Amino acid sequence: MKIKIFGIDIDNYSFEEVVNLIIQHALNQKTPQYVVTPNAHHLVKLQQDKEFRDVYRHAFLSVPDGVPLLWVAKLQNTPLKGRVNGTDLLQRLCVEAANQGLKVFFLGGRPNAAEQAINIFVRQNPQLQVAGFYCPPYGFETDQVELAKINQMIKVAQPDLLFVGLGAPKQEKWMSANYLELGVPVSLGIGVSFELIAGLVERAPVWMQKAGLEWLFRFFVEPRRLFWRTLITNTTFIWLLFKQQFGKLRLKAN
Repeated sequence: MKIKIFGIDIDNYSFEEVVNLIIQHALNQKTPQYVVTPNAHHLVKLQQDKEFRDVYRHAFLSVPDGVPLLWVAKLQNTPLKGRVNGTDLLQRLCVEAANQGLKVFFLGGRPNAAEQAINIFVRQNPQLQVAGFYCPPYGFETDQVELAKINQMIKVAQPDLLFVGLGAPKQEKWMSANYLELGVPVSLGIGVSFELIAGLVERAPVWMQKAGLEWLFRFFVEPRRLFWRTLITNTTFIWLLFKQQFGKLRLKAN
C-alpha cells in the first residue's frame, strides 16, 4: 500500500516487511530494482526536480527514512507503520545477507568510510560475502571514463545487494541511470550511512532519532556543511505542510 506525502508516493510497510521484501527479491528475483529512502530533504528536493521525481516513480520501494514523514502522514490521517531508517536498514541487510549467502557491494562514502564499515560488519558477521567496495572521486558523475570503470567493477563483482552512499539526489539518479545495465537484484541509496557505521560521523542518540531530531544533531556535528541545507530544507518543509493543511481548511470552509 502506498500513501502520498506532498504528492510523493511512500510505501507503507514496517521495517521488518521492508527487510523481507528486499531479501526475498535478492534471493528469488533477478530483475534489477532500486530502493529510495525519502526524508524531509528528499521531499523538498522532489518539489522542484522533475528528474528526481521520475527516479522515485520507478523505484521498487520508497520507504520513510525521516520521522517528519511519519508526523505528516499522521496529520493527514494516513499513518505509516513506522520509520525505515537507512542506516538501520544497511545494518540489518548485512546480517541477513550473511545468513542467506548474498553478496554485497559498497559504493561511495568519504575516503575509507566504506572499508571501515565493511571491517565492522565482517567482524560482526564473519560469513558476510563482500563482493567489493569503491569510493569514486569527486565529480565522477560527469566523467564517462570513471562511470564506465564503476559499472565494469560492479558487473564483474556480481553482488546481490548494492549499497550506494553518494548523497541525495546524486545516488538516486545514479541508481536510476545504471541499475538495468548493472543487473544487481537490489540497489539501495543509503546516504551517509557508511560514515555513521564507521564512526567518522557521530550518530545522534537514540532518543533524538525517535524524537525526529537527528537532523539537529547532525547540524551541530557539521554546522558549516549543513547550515544552508538545514535552513532551506526545514523552512520549505514547514511551508509545504502549511500549504497542505491550509488547503484542506479552505476546502472544508467552501
